[in-house]
Amino acid sequence: MPYMSASEGLFRAPMRELLDLYSLRKTAIQQRLSEFRALREKSIDKIFAELCFCLCTPQSKAKASAKAISLLEKGNLLETGTHAQVSRALKKAGVRFHNNKSRFIIAARECFARSFLPPLDSETSYSKISQTRDFLVKNIKGIGYKEASHFLRNIGYGDELAILDVHILKNMARLKIIRSVPKSITKRQYLLMEKKLKAFSKKAGIPLAELDLLLWSKETGEVFK
Repeated sequence: MPYMSASEGLFRAPMRELLDLYSLRKTAIQQRLSEFRALREKSIDKIFAELCFCLCTPQSKAKASAKAISLLEKGNLLETGTHAQVSRALKKAGVRFHNNKSRFIIAARECFARSFLPPLDSETSYSKISQTRDFLVKNIKGIGYKEASHFLRNIGYGDELAILDVHILKNMARLKIIRSVPKSITKRQYLLMEKKLKAFSKKAGIPLAELDLLLWSKETGEVFK
């Protein structure tokens, strides 16, 4: 076990549990990440749909957010829906704050119509990805560092980004990576916790993107997105 020397004095039970779970779910996690990378080759409409999914997720379940996007796609509402139509679909799917999130989706649609997203490819550096994340946070209403990281990971560019939602933060606290789950997170705090999770992933021998899905699935019981 790469992270488990006696001198480091870590909590052995949580670490052993984590590594056992990784052994069980590693194949499913890697398959999911492969599917995310395949989105690089998809149309801009599919990439936009993934952004809208991430806009729906704050304080809402991932499954509800995915259902909302499915409803919007079936009705061609991501591209053409009015605020009222989009809001109704979000509400029907069980997405919280559906009115605000509808406005975010429509505003994001206008940004994508201008082909504003910086170019990315499989060789894009971490520095460039980080700059793109900053760009998304600055230019897309409703997107913070968690949501921007989530979006970039879900379209195949987030191997070195941490998605610090409540599921991940709870597990970071249990593993003593952080002292406690913060009530709010500034950019500086987000980047610091991301750096700590990266260091943990290296010592544990679990790639960061795989660790994120592992910790998320540990809380939810499944490998989703």
